[in-house]
Amino acid sequence: MSGLLQRVSTAVIFVLVMLGGLYGGRYPFVALFALITGLCLWEFFGMTLSKDKKRDHIRKFLGLLLGLTPFVLVSLLKLNWINSSAEFVLIASLLCFPLLFLSFIFELFALSKKPFANVAYLILGMVYIGIPFAMLDFIAFDGENFRSNTIFGLLLLTWANDTAAYLVGSQIGKTPLFPRISPKKTWEGSIGGALLTIGLGVLLGYIFPEQRVVDWLVLSIIVVIFGSLGDLVESMLKRSYEVKDSGSLLPGHGGMLDRFDAFIFLVPFATAYLLWIRMV
Repeated sequence: MSGLLQRVSTAVIFVLVMLGGLYGGRYPFVALFALITGLCLWEFFGMTLSKDKKRDHIRKFLGLLLGLTPFVLVSLLKLNWINSSAEFVLIASLLCFPLLFLSFIFELFALSKKPFANVAYLILGMVYIGIPFAMLDFIAFDGENFRSNTIFGLLLLTWANDTAAYLVGSQIGKTPLFPRISPKKTWEGSIGGALLTIGLGVLLGYIFPEQRVVDWLVLSIIVVIFGSLGDLVESMLKRSYEVKDSGSLLPGHGGMLDRFDAFIFLVPFATAYLLWIRMV
């Protein structure tokens, strides 16, 4: 009972913090997702990099700075703190490279047995976590409009897909979906999650009319496909390093990366779709 109470309490606090960041305005939104990005990066590097010596912590801080750079630059751009000209955007993008080359310099003196693997993980952290979260700004900031409902809707769809898949799978699931990576996931659970998510997507078209019903339908399909794959990808990562959870920040729920693995993976596809419909 105490374990269930802990899970529920954590979930309530988590949702309240998310709602405060999403609906508190542009600056709380940026602060919330900067924090989430940093925590996910920290957990990722905690799994992939050595952590026995002081030099390993320095490497993690370098990875944290590199991974946060895309989100920070895009946020400053969308908040109109920096020039929005194409030339400046290109120059700002290149600012990642000094940090990247600092990691090469660091490995020269760190005496690591796998220096280039370490650098590769720092780059992977930026690509896998940093850039997808930076893409959220392109969804949320649409000219003068702040689309917090769209971000919240995507989160709701992600949570619905994950929760329904777990509940249906635990009750009637018999056919393994991907036993090599995640033995407990089943086709029955995935189908149940997909049906609920698509139904919720249609409903969101009436609750949050800032996107058309057909667009919410497409977004729900994106969540079902790529969110589910993102969950499997993180399971593959954890299995590679023989860990159960990415961290212990959320009691009863694992780490922050465990909560956002599906969301991270679907964001690039959702962003591409939403930017496309804005242009046509």
